Amino acid sequence: MAAPMSGVGEASAERSSFNATSFQKKTRSRLISIPGTRPSVQNGQLLVSTGVTSLDYLLGGGLAVGTVLLIEEDRYDSYSRMILKYFLAEGVVCRHELFVAAAQDNPDDILQELPAPILDDVAIHKPVEQPRLSCEPQDSMDAMKIAWRYQNLPKVQSALASSSRFGHYYDVSKTMEPEIRQAAKCHRFYLPEHPTQSSPTHSTMLESYSALLKSLQEVIHREGFDVAAPMTKSRNILRIGLHSLGSALWGDDLCCHDNPKNVHALTSFLYGLRALLRSSLSVAVVTVPSHLIQDRALMGSITRLCDNAIALESFKGSERETNPLYKDYHGLLHVRQVPHLNCLASKLPDHKDLAFKLKRKQFSIERLHLPPDLSETVSRVSRGELAGAATMASGCSSGTSGNKHLDF
Repeated sequence: MAAPMSGVGEASAERSSFNATSFQKKTRSRLISIPGTRPSVQNGQLLVSTGVTSLDYLLGGGLAVGTVLLIEEDRYDSYSRMILKYFLAEGVVCRHELFVAAAQDNPDDILQELPAPILDDVAIHKPVEQPRLSCEPQDSMDAMKIAWRYQNLPKVQSALASSSRFGHYYDVSKTMEPEIRQAAKCHRFYLPEHPTQSSPTHSTMLESYSALLKSLQEVIHREGFDVAAPMTKSRNILRIGLHSLGSALWGDDLCCHDNPKNVHALTSFLYGLRALLRSSLSVAVVTVPSHLIQDRALMGSITRLCDNAIALESFKGSERETNPLYKDYHGLLHVRQVPHLNCLASKLPDHKDLAFKLKRKQFSIERLHLPPDLSETVSRVSRGELAGAATMASGCSSGTSGNKHLDF
């Protein structure tokens, strides 16, 4: 009897040691095996790329699975819509499933505008310029002209980039090929084509938001994105893109009245959305026309109900569009909210003055640096104005155009 008992004990000991040492390894390998994801170096949270590498760096490496990113739209909804298309295009390339909801444009029209992925990464990287060994006098004169002011200052790195590669690059001048786009599984919610049922009188959520949340819940449970559901197939990520929530097209009056009747409709939906995402392998990007919402306290509540929040301030139609100081940029980017997941202190961005620009093929976010004014033309004009003012003042002449330079 001693031999069988010892064999059982050895087997149980081996089983317990196997379970104790392999539990974390199984969990870690299961997370890493999901395509297009990686664990965060700060808290181990599973991350996905937004499709914009500079935005990934700004958010601490990417979007955490189970969270919501809020984008406050610019006035013409040009750049916020572009970030949403980047987010969906990254999901197509990574073979993630998509859920697109809109009230104005058909989700099929949004999917047809996705940017084309750049397969050759060499095309987007600029060649490193080699230092020139030149003995020309002009080069030495230019170096001497600014050496006394800037030679001891560190070089400013305006681009936001990480040392580790994550995500893909896209060409916004081209659209994604239909063969690549149709290979991804997409779920659509177009409000005019989706029937809505009357909600109870005690509910603070609108019929449109209630139908959207119900459709999301059905997709998450039916397709196996719920973490509590038994894993019958390989896990995947559901990318959710919700366009222009809070607008009048969704039946909401936040943007129409100073005292909206449905003041808690959008906040109730975001509360339910975040609770739904917390227990699923899903990540959402929501755009809201915040410049049309008059109640700033309500906008603050909407921001706090999201994990990440950024605001886009476009120069289009404003005086900054023609200001030469901002000629290299198309708008400013403001960070409203950063995530507080599995940590006591969140990772704040190292730079607060951020700007974005749309190049011919790429959208990028950079640190805002105004160029120094070293123009010789401006210097000559300033010296000419000062000389003219001094001459007119010494001659004590009157009735001439030089009086505009005198300041008493």
